[in-house]
Amino acid sequence: MKPHLVRRGFDLGEVPELNRPEFPAQQTIIDAWHQDTAILLPGLLNNDLPKYAKDIENAQTLMENVLENEEIARFVEAEPYLEALNKNFFIVATSAEEHDKQGIEKLYADAFLPEDDVVEGAVADDDLIVAENLWCKGSWLSFHDGDASLRFRFSWGMEGFEDVAADPVQQDWAGKFCDVIFPESAIITENETILSLLDDILGKNPSFVERIVYFNAPNGGAQMHHDVERGHAGVVFAQLSGSTFWLAISKPKLIDALIGFVANADNQASIAKVLPSKTSQEELRQLCGSRENLSEYMEEPDHELVEAILDRCPAFVQQLSRDGFAHRLETGDVLLLPQRDIDNCVWHAVFTLGDNPGEALSFAVR
Repeated sequence: MKPHLVRRGFDLGEVPELNRPEFPAQQTIIDAWHQDTAILLPGLLNNDLPKYAKDIENAQTLMENVLENEEIARFVEAEPYLEALNKNFFIVATSAEEHDKQGIEKLYADAFLPEDDVVEGAVADDDLIVAENLWCKGSWLSFHDGDASLRFRFSWGMEGFEDVAADPVQQDWAGKFCDVIFPESAIITENETILSLLDDILGKNPSFVERIVYFNAPNGGAQMHHDVERGHAGVVFAQLSGSTFWLAISKPKLIDALIGFVANADNQASIAKVLPSKTSQEELRQLCGSRENLSEYMEEPDHELVEAILDRCPAFVQQLSRDGFAHRLETGDVLLLPQRDIDNCVWHAVFTLGDNPGEALSFAVR
């Protein structure tokens, strides 16, 4: 059955059905990463999922509680989380995030070592603290009333201004904070195949930082974007429940696709449907006349001329799918997304398939 893509009220139509791929050879995976190509690892987690079934069930319950109550702290500061939380963390504050229309609640935490693990001579309470100003933020993924998708992001410092690569120790403890609330994170961080692949790709043992746990609901997903951050090599995405449809394409190839699509006379009616203004249509044509200008425009916070095509134009979405940039992730699948730099990163968009929310892990790799 062909996937029918709907996200945030926009119907992108049917896309070609994808054949289930074979698991790629290790060298194929490594080569694809270095060629800035997304790599699907089908069924990689299937054998591990039963081990984490209870944790995934608890995560589903947490998601449902947050949806119903629009708060997080009172559920995290209770079992099944409290015992593990108290071993290394204490919640120091919470914020209702009233300044952020998509924000639900943010939990601030400090991390400490148990007294038995502290070096001799460290006796003051402050000597036990190993990381401060860690946080977990729960947010809606969109403003659309029909999209109940949530995400839980783990980081540290001042949101929006943090240089997350500046302090690897803080990054690592933010990851451990994620482990406490979502212990199923180990399905990535302790997976021997993933660790071996990333070791070969990076030339060192990987660290999993800037962690996000997604619950993509029907009518939800993510608009086309990239995840470039200083010090990060890419992203590992693991589908723990449910199913999603992806478009993933390197920025140079995406620019090629945009320029070709806009220049094709057969696509003008499709463009006019998402950009009704003649002025906007002409601005888009002018923009696509220069690769450099188009590339720079795509990095602007407001890139509506391009966003209209990337996220709301069925003909363009279907073209990318036909051209081989589509992936369908089922429960147990992993997708690797290289993010080499701002000019070569893999841009990607996500659509939820099916009638129920699915849990997924998205961990940056350092």
